[in-house]
Amino acid sequence: MQIPELYELFVAHPSIETDTRKLKQGNLFFALKGPNFNGNQFAEKALDAGAAYAIVDEYKGLENKRIIRVNDVLTTLQELAKHHRMQFSNLPGDRQIPFIAITGSNGKTTTKELIHEVLTAEYTTYTTEGNLNNHIGIPLTILKIKADAEMAIIEMGANHQKEIEGYCKYALPTHGIITNCGKAHLEGFGNEAGVRKAKGELYDHLKANKGTAFVMWDYGYLREMSKGIAVIKTYGTHDADITGEVKNNSGLLEVAITGGADRSTIKTQLVGEYNLPNVLAAVAVGKYFNVPDEKIRAALENYTPSNSRSQLIKKGTNMIILDAYNANPTSMRSAIENFAKMKGDNKILLLGGMMELGETSLIEHQAILSLINEHVWEAVILVGGDYYKLKHIYTNFENVEQAKAWFQQQRFEHKQFLIKGSRSMQMEKILE
Repeated sequence: MQIPELYELFVAHPSIETDTRKLKQGNLFFALKGPNFNGNQFAEKALDAGAAYAIVDEYKGLENKRIIRVNDVLTTLQELAKHHRMQFSNLPGDRQIPFIAITGSNGKTTTKELIHEVLTAEYTTYTTEGNLNNHIGIPLTILKIKADAEMAIIEMGANHQKEIEGYCKYALPTHGIITNCGKAHLEGFGNEAGVRKAKGELYDHLKANKGTAFVMWDYGYLREMSKGIAVIKTYGTHDADITGEVKNNSGLLEVAITGGADRSTIKTQLVGEYNLPNVLAAVAVGKYFNVPDEKIRAALENYTPSNSRSQLIKKGTNMIILDAYNANPTSMRSAIENFAKMKGDNKILLLGGMMELGETSLIEHQAILSLINEHVWEAVILVGGDYYKLKHIYTNFENVEQAKAWFQQQRFEHKQFLIKGSRSMQMEKILE
């Protein structure tokens, strides 16, 4: 079946599912497969559960008029997403809906969420749910965009070269943001130069298609990388279209807007001055798309972080910064430095290992240990990863279950905690 024909079925059944456990009546079931699963084996089960059609790429034993055979289910899903994406170009009046792509080593999900809050205040806006930002999540995100859309935001994650380039081929972003390029996924990228090259594939797309980039102007490497893009809107602490600075970081972050928008203070519910660029990016996007200043401020102040990202939690007399959704050397360093500068004593670090660093892993974990040594802490608890392979003076646990047991045995009062680690460490379990 050709994509235009499949798209007609999608229009009639505009809801896609890849997991039979989540199927709803009338879904299109795409039988994806991977190293440890094969959705083709569940095609008939999906139909029995209420799926309108099942799209498969393995034919053996499947004889049903509602089973659609294609060469490759994943490729078909991506091509269908591109076909749907094209419906939002060349609209009446030569109009097209802005598709804003966001990538970067750190902060891309928070930036996406903040921009979504700002744009939703004025427009019907669709965005990536959670962090479904890979080769499956991105096409599924695109296919969830309905005809009433006025804005779309697509988050793009990557851990190897050419990944962002591939996403751009079917997301076709008109606008883009690279939050930063740091030490993340070095196992796939090799080094920071590899990170910049990979993230820069978004800029390459914008250059080739006369797009618009929102650029953090404080970062010289982003200035250089963005040269040649048709339209560049800047944000930062100085010399930018939108400027701002940290006004208060003793608890929740307060940002003072100093130029390009209403000179007011935005009292966020985020923790950490490392969120300043994320807030300024949202202001820059809002101003560019003519969202009123008061709506921008209200949207940013009302946004409440979740899912272990920059959360400030109060438990009795203790204050906990939970930033445990993910970690890499750049974000870990920023979090520790921010925590060290915050007012107060009795600070305790609970840090999980950093993953996907390849041959640099021991070096990067040692660098974090050196940073920890520069400050005074009441206690430092290190969990798993390559911390376990290095010599240091701190309390060490092999896994989060051991750390949780230790934590629950304590009777902490009037303490401040920073909890952070890579996703696989699941450091948030310490608080359960």
